[in-house]
Amino acid sequence: MDIQRIREDFPILNRTIYGKPLIYFDNGATTQKPRVVVDSLVNEYYSVNANVHRGVHYLSQQATELHEASRETVRQFINAQSTNEIVFTRGTTESINLLASTFGEAFMKEGDEVIVSVMEHHSNIVPWQLLANRKGISIKVIPMNDCGELMLDEYKKLFSNRTKIVSIVQVSNVLGTVNPVKEMIRIAHAHGVPCLIDAAQSIPHMKVDVQELDADFLVFSGHKIYGPTGIGVLFGKEEWLDKLPPYQGGGEMIQHVSFEKTTFNELPFKFEAGTPDYIGTTGLAKALDYVSNIGIEQIANYEQELTEYALKRLYEIPDMHIFGKAADRGSVISFQVGNIHHFDLGTLLDRLGIAVRTGHHCAQPLMQRLGIEGTVRASFGLYNTKEEVDQLIMGIERIRNMFN
Repeated sequence: MDIQRIREDFPILNRTIYGKPLIYFDNGATTQKPRVVVDSLVNEYYSVNANVHRGVHYLSQQATELHEASRETVRQFINAQSTNEIVFTRGTTESINLLASTFGEAFMKEGDEVIVSVMEHHSNIVPWQLLANRKGISIKVIPMNDCGELMLDEYKKLFSNRTKIVSIVQVSNVLGTVNPVKEMIRIAHAHGVPCLIDAAQSIPHMKVDVQELDADFLVFSGHKIYGPTGIGVLFGKEEWLDKLPPYQGGGEMIQHVSFEKTTFNELPFKFEAGTPDYIGTTGLAKALDYVSNIGIEQIANYEQELTEYALKRLYEIPDMHIFGKAADRGSVISFQVGNIHHFDLGTLLDRLGIAVRTGHHCAQPLMQRLGIEGTVRASFGLYNTKEEVDQLIMGIERIRNMFN
């Protein structure tokens, strides 16, 4: 990978912050956008903009073709069997809410159970809690060991004849742990239970193949993989999506409406009420093409090398505490340094031009398990460099010396 050439594709990396060159280590929250993605948004607004699926005029048909071509790009990227299995949403959060609502309505009743893990993002906890409040379901939690790895033996014990679905993250947004989701799906299927995989933190960093995983549902956000904000994907096996009721009502998701009865549209449009973000879907497709042209395997190898280098350098700092020591981990590192509050450390790094994330990272149950309130998190993308990691190390050491 020619990292310097890649960096030229991201104009924001030329910015200075407080007079310092921007070092962007907050990719777990959102990634920066290559010029080709932003250009596609501008071009479509200025040359192709028209509502999709409804018009017979040229612009509408052209916009529809672009929108549906984007759906095919997503299908290929995750290796789904059909574009009928690709539902566009606003992101991972809406995708999980959609599934919790529709699956819960169709298949769950009081006393039924959903299995999640202790390391879930709030977006994979709260929707199930809302369902629990409405329908009286129970939430069972997979524990983890002190290395930050899920305990599969305990996971197996959580299943009962009331278990209806498993909903788990593929890569922890705090610990970087890469969970063995293929094996976890196999275990769930042995109990006749479907699985939802939260791929928000895995999709930019590794090959995600829904058929190879045998995932029943999988969700991710465009803005995590160098695409626009406000666009995301819910993949669902066609056999499952067929069984689920619509999530919202309105235009596009219907076949026929009368005051007596409404019949619903075919997949995937049954779940896409109203005007879709057809500009955003084009941007998402451009982002996926950008990643594919570089090569997801190359990206994975480079980021793994960068993460290992960062871990090695961070451990050189006295009083460094890194959370999560899973054998299989992604490009996310959460840490604390001595008694320095994570907010203070993140604020001072910002004054050096280094963008990191601080706080509980929308994973408060995980923080409770770790016995802390929050961490500093550095998360890497395909445009980050070892030289930037060195600047992070020097910044932390400088701040540590200030506090000492």
